[in-house]
Parts: sequence; C-alpha cells; structure tokens
Amino acid sequence: MKTETFDSIAAANKTPASAVTLLAAVAQHPFLRGLSSHHLELLATCAMEAHFEIGDLIFSEGDPANRFYLLKTGKVVLECDGEGEPTVIQTLGPGDVLGWSWLFPPFYWHFDARAEQRTDAIFFYGTRLRELCEEDHDLGYELMNRTARVVIKRLMSARQHLAGKHPTS
Repeated sequence: MKTETFDSIAAANKTPASAVTLLAAVAQHPFLRGLSSHHLELLATCAMEAHFEIGDLIFSEGDPANRFYLLKTGKVVLECDGEGEPTVIQTLGPGDVLGWSWLFPPFYWHFDARAEQRTDAIFFYGTRLRELCEEDHDLGYELMNRTARVVIKRLMSARQHLAGKHPTS
C-alpha cells in the first residue's frame, strides 16, 4: 500500500489552514501512521481539537462510549473503582490513544479516564467513525487492527497490575 507524506497530501488539497493543521496532526499521530492519504483525509474531515485541564474527568465507566482521542500532549490515567479508591490501570501520554470502546458493542466505557496533566488531543465521534468504517471496509479493517493492539496492551497492563496487587503463590 502506498503511503504519502503529509506535505504531498497538503499540497494536493485546497483546504483552510485549520483543516490542514488537523490533517497534519492526524497524519503524524503514531496510531495512524502508515494509513493511506485517502483514509487520513477522511479522518481529518471529522477530527476536532480537545483540551483537558488537570483533574478533568474525560469519561466515566459505564457511560455511553462515543468518543475517541489521539493524545498529543499531557497525561491521562485510566482508573477503575478499587475498594473505595480509584485504582490506576494505565497511564497514557503523547502518542497514545484513549477510548477504544466506541468500536465494540455495547459501546460503554470500561474505565474512568482523568487528565493527570493538561492534555491536548484530537477528538472523533465514535458514531461517525463507525459510519466511515461501514462505508470503507479497508478503513474499518485498519482501525480494527490498530485498536485490537491497543486493547491487548490495556489487557496486559491490567494483568500486570493485578499480578502486582495479588501475588501468586
């Protein structure tokens, strides 16, 4: 599959500066690296900027999952309720993704996400991403494959956390 650079994509487009800036951010994020220019452009059309301050609750476990974030700066912790106090499952930072539950029914969050530092991200609505995946199965395959790797990483993090908390005999 041919992958074009951001400069070649931007040069071919006659888009406003803000759209070019979002296209650049989408194209340069590690999660999306290697996607075709067509898929990057599709994603950029529905991308938005998101900003969180320290302590902001980004989403809560059990709430409907309809957002997906590409973290650019800052730090976010994934937590679950652990015997009255939040238990940190994983800490995410620049280059990570936040929110894979938009892709898998029943579309509810499995953890709380809280900004531990001021955080900037690229934001997508999950319903729009699912529509794009239905319309373009190649894009759907790419996002599913990449998201599966994130899910496995989160599962391994939770497993390591539990192993440290509850040592085996």
